[in-house]
Amino acid sequence: MNQIVRRKESAERRAVRVRNYQRARARAFVRLRKAYPDQYREFLEQEKAKDEANGKAWLDIAGTTANDFSVSLSTHRQDLPPRSTQTNGDEQDEGNVGGEE
Repeated sequence: MNQIVRRKESAERRAVRVRNYQRARARAFVRLRKAYPDQYREFLEQEKAKDEANGKAWLDIAGTTANDFSVSLSTHRQDLPPRSTQTNGDEQDEGNVGGEE
């Protein structure tokens, strides 16, 4: 079987597993929130505070975080392409891995 076809089938199976897990997990969270509303709210606030303290909370829809913002001050982030265009997927460029010139 073609390696690309195998990779696609494997990725599809994984996507189905992840989707099913996420749906079940979301329903479990709802049930826990209803069963223990005070404790859920407390944990949620703690986790939000941790994200903000560690600079991991998003500042905008592009996924910019406080860590990105502090780095962008020195690197002029506005000159960089958006994150979605920085990856190259299956069409990865061949790099100079061996040090050839």
